[in-house]
Amino acid sequence: MPAVEIKPDIYWIGVNDRTTDLFEGLWPIAEEGVTYNAYLINDEKKAIVDLAKALKTDEFFDQIAEIAAVSEIDYVIINHMEPDHTGVLNTLRQIAPQATILGSPKTSEMLESFYGITDNVKAVEDGETLSLGRRTLQFLSTPLVHWPETMMTYETSDHILFSCDAFGGYGALRGAIFDDECADLDFYQKESLRYFVNIVAKFSKPVLKAIEKLAEVPVEIIAPSHGLIWREHSQLIVDLYKRWAEYATGATEVGITIVYGSMYGNTETMMNAVAQGISRVGVPLEVFDAARTHVSYILPSLWTKRGVMVGTPTYEGALFPPVSQVLEMAAVKRVLNKKVGMFGSYGWSGGALRNLRKIIEPMKWELVDACEFTGKPTEDDLRRGEKFGASFAEIVKAQD
Repeated sequence: MPAVEIKPDIYWIGVNDRTTDLFEGLWPIAEEGVTYNAYLINDEKKAIVDLAKALKTDEFFDQIAEIAAVSEIDYVIINHMEPDHTGVLNTLRQIAPQATILGSPKTSEMLESFYGITDNVKAVEDGETLSLGRRTLQFLSTPLVHWPETMMTYETSDHILFSCDAFGGYGALRGAIFDDECADLDFYQKESLRYFVNIVAKFSKPVLKAIEKLAEVPVEIIAPSHGLIWREHSQLIVDLYKRWAEYATGATEVGITIVYGSMYGNTETMMNAVAQGISRVGVPLEVFDAARTHVSYILPSLWTKRGVMVGTPTYEGALFPPVSQVLEMAAVKRVLNKKVGMFGSYGWSGGALRNLRKIIEPMKWELVDACEFTGKPTEDDLRRGEKFGASFAEIVKAQD
């Protein structure tokens, strides 16, 4: 994509990535893609805010060259040191060795360990400003959104917030870079939620502190490091992030996530009966086969819904491993305070329920009830499973 003017002399110079399979080497983006958004301010002094992953170095520098000579860049502002934000830095340093790199005090330390850069580096403090000529930038410290060195950069004339990882999302751009020009805003909102839960959710408290800090800053345009630029509905993405961050400790949505696995179809048969009971009560439901769905897509449902139904056969005296792995990642991401039910088949001895209790205890999940059966479920078992699902749904619904 060519460079896009956001405001006079302020340009998006980011790149689309539709070839990387895993974001952070972990989260699938092969179908959705991602953007590495960077911005050029072409003033009396020229500044780049954020960079890009080294994967697209040529394209990135071509974007800059449309506006100004790369060798004439005066400032490189590093909001965040992660390599998807800074991968082209050494190449840029070779082309524009005179450019001063600006970042938080912790960024200055990380520059040496990541890239061996120690010269022409200046640490900026929270609230410090930089005049580029006609425009002034202000630096806002937002630690742990989502690394400890992270900050945001604010353009004071047109009230543009270069928000780094905050308010970002997965999804390569489909021609339009602005929210008001996007024909599929629901896709980007959904991918923003998945990105939030995969990447940022563990740092929900710092996210809320950052949002509180921004309440005193007049923001008209939010330009994150990934995803759409929000210029018409900038408050929408802030409100969404605030709501999602509040789910870490507060009330979540009425709904149930079924996470199940099945070796030979017996637990899956019971899952359908349980799901029928839940649906009869009218509680929103999402169903995931843990063996066939990457946890990246399951976590948003676990994060936002207050009920979890775990379906698992006993496997070597414990949970079916794919189900166990989903729950273990939920613990890593601090998905806390859920109502949980459990159903599943076993052959000659149980063990899955005991294993589940051990996993969910640190997450403060409340086990409401369990419905286990031996081998293939009978008609009586399935009727019991349907009632079990309906009863659990009523409990989840009553919390509203």
